[in-house]
Amino acid sequence: MTEQAARADALHTTLSKLVLSGADVDRIGSEVSRMLGIGIVVTSTDGRERGGALTDEQREGLAEQGLVDETGRLRVERISPSCPHRDGEVRVLSVPSGGPDLARLICISPDHELEVADIQALERTAIVVALLVTRQRAVALVENKYRGDFLRDVFLGRGGDAAVLVEHAHTVGWELDRPAVVISAELDPIPAGEEPVDAPTQGLWQERFAAAWGQVCESRDPSIPTADFFTEVVTLFPVPEKPEDLHAAVKSVVAAVAGDRGGGRRPFSVGVSRVAARVEDLPAAYAQARRANRVGRRLSGGTATTWFDDLGIHRLIALVPDPGEVESFVSDVLGPLAEDTTEAADLRTTLRVLLDTNLNVAEAARQQFFHYNTLRYRITKLEGVLGAFTTDPALRLDIAVALRALELTD
Repeated sequence: MTEQAARADALHTTLSKLVLSGADVDRIGSEVSRMLGIGIVVTSTDGRERGGALTDEQREGLAEQGLVDETGRLRVERISPSCPHRDGEVRVLSVPSGGPDLARLICISPDHELEVADIQALERTAIVVALLVTRQRAVALVENKYRGDFLRDVFLGRGGDAAVLVEHAHTVGWELDRPAVVISAELDPIPAGEEPVDAPTQGLWQERFAAAWGQVCESRDPSIPTADFFTEVVTLFPVPEKPEDLHAAVKSVVAAVAGDRGGGRRPFSVGVSRVAARVEDLPAAYAQARRANRVGRRLSGGTATTWFDDLGIHRLIALVPDPGEVESFVSDVLGPLAEDTTEAADLRTTLRVLLDTNLNVAEAARQQFFHYNTLRYRITKLEGVLGAFTTDPALRLDIAVALRALELTD
């Protein structure tokens, strides 16, 4: 038996014993690293570290080569399947499952290229890691469901007495009794031009998304409550010591989760509530965050962070409990201009510009590159549909609100 084959056989035996003894990813990584003389790290499919065995020197080498982003995520998309690294290489292997991959196995060999026997040994390691990750996911699903159900009860106002909720939160390592904002984050819908994916793949996207939020928040403060609500990740983010730093702190967390969009991560939108000073304020704050997220996505098309207090008139419109009532108001005020046609959209644009310029015909014509008389003709046409809005301030207010409401129903 050759030296490489003997080493691979010894590794296989060691891995089998470790699995049977219930070893975790760090222990597996340490043994593989010791036996093969390389660095090992297991990450999510988008490169967020789950465990392994890397020296400080190996981490520094990866960072120097631009293989680690500012959030600490390994840029697996730059490695696949391997890339030169100093006098050796960095290689990424998929951790397989019955469907989409579970994770990535990153191997760092700075002083030599991996031999065929080494790669075969690493492929065996990937299978062992798959078993561990599957086991961890099963445990995590139970824990996350328990924690998520608890936090959902808090946000829906059905958790009971505030003191009991605070005490129970402490048992899972969370802190509720402090001023905080609720953050509601959702993956954006798949764009029309992108190929649809099956439900299991979307489930993995959501799982990866929730894990990223959890990892980023835990790195800042382990007591920050974060839970996956199936299609939404919700975080109770504490107000910093200096309240004026809140916007910057939330922005930095969102940026850390988004990173550089590498590793197949999906774009997402975020809604942020007002500050909830007490536990009793959390249900209202949760509703605000969800509303801000929904309205923000409507207005921006996605990848936006929207604060409830920045919604303006949209905040009031979104409070109307019956969407049909809003649609009826828009139809009554705008008439044919509310229709989904090119002509109606064109006239609505002219109407918006007129209102934004306080009916300054010359300025409105300049902004739309129209001749003055052309705009005058359009105003006559608009008044024929809407009424004398140029002389009736109450009608202008109705029209302005209807245009804003239409943005939420388009």
